[in-house]
Amino acid sequence: MLKRVYNFNAGPAVLPLPVLEEASRCVLEFSNLGMSILEISHRAKEFDPVMENSEKDLLHIMGLSGDDYKVLFLQGGASTQFCMIPMNFLSKDKTADYVHTGTWSKGAMKEAKLFGNVNIAASSEDKAFTYIPEKFNWSSDALYVHLTSNNTIEGTQYHEFPHIDNKPVMVDMSSDFLSKRVDFKQFDLIYAGAQKNIGPAGVTVVVFKKSLLEKCNKDIPTMLSYKTHVEKNSLYNTPPVFSIYVVSLVAKWIKEQGGLEGIEKVNNKKAELLYNVIDEMSDIYHPVVTDKKSRSNMNVVFRMASEDIEKKFVSKSKEAGLIGLKGHRSVGGLRASIYNAFPLEGIEVLVDFMKKFAKEI
Repeated sequence: MLKRVYNFNAGPAVLPLPVLEEASRCVLEFSNLGMSILEISHRAKEFDPVMENSEKDLLHIMGLSGDDYKVLFLQGGASTQFCMIPMNFLSKDKTADYVHTGTWSKGAMKEAKLFGNVNIAASSEDKAFTYIPEKFNWSSDALYVHLTSNNTIEGTQYHEFPHIDNKPVMVDMSSDFLSKRVDFKQFDLIYAGAQKNIGPAGVTVVVFKKSLLEKCNKDIPTMLSYKTHVEKNSLYNTPPVFSIYVVSLVAKWIKEQGGLEGIEKVNNKKAELLYNVIDEMSDIYHPVVTDKKSRSNMNVVFRMASEDIEKKFVSKSKEAGLIGLKGHRSVGGLRASIYNAFPLEGIEVLVDFMKKFAKEI
């Protein structure tokens, strides 16, 4: 029997077991070709349906039309998108609006400042990024707005996005992409590293509004131009074939779970169960994000009385088959990343462990 631990890692993260099983078969042989998916050419006719169906299924799940949006499968992670967006849409004498909610928005702003002016329209830095801002100072002349939908390190998440008129909206959804129902039509560019909710590391999904093409800057490096990848259907260079294939399997799995409605229902239940025990035992488990309307359903962060107790918690949890509960190295503490594929029973096991551990300290 296959032994599976409960994987709370923030990324690369847990994938659905049926997806892993199907992918493992295709690692040996893909589409009766006598060779692996790892060996197939990205220009082989047998691989065409993978690209086509991946895009079709992702747009279907998001409720978007292929007439208006294009799905790109790029490399370099979300960090490359930090610079691609301003390189394509900003210039030295122009401004972009950024909302600063933590480590990843800081990285995005750093890159944008290389290409133009950055207006911090709102920030939660005053309270160590433990809440999502609700008041914004938008620039009248901003070329675009950039948001980070979920903050993996700080444990906060937008549950309602600000209403923005007449400006392209770019959103980093790396850690909560396809985890809940969202009106995706409000965004012009959505990007997400696959390794948290929709696949393995190695591919970044970019959902690109086609009307943005006319706004792209010229005279930029070919590989960093969105025009290149839209026009070449993500095949300008060799794409990460296997990672895209796994994304296609995850998209099918999401549809089988009832789409975003079904996924959201389970994700809400998992988060509620875990936050309830943290709040009920707040003398032992100290929630970092006390503003409940800002809490992430993907990354639950908490502290204990001392680092020594936290180390003991991590050690004992590993013995119980609960892996990856150590907080990010930059902030310490504890973190449970409970993405789409993380099973509800894993939260039940964690909650039981937390109750028992509390009695032992």
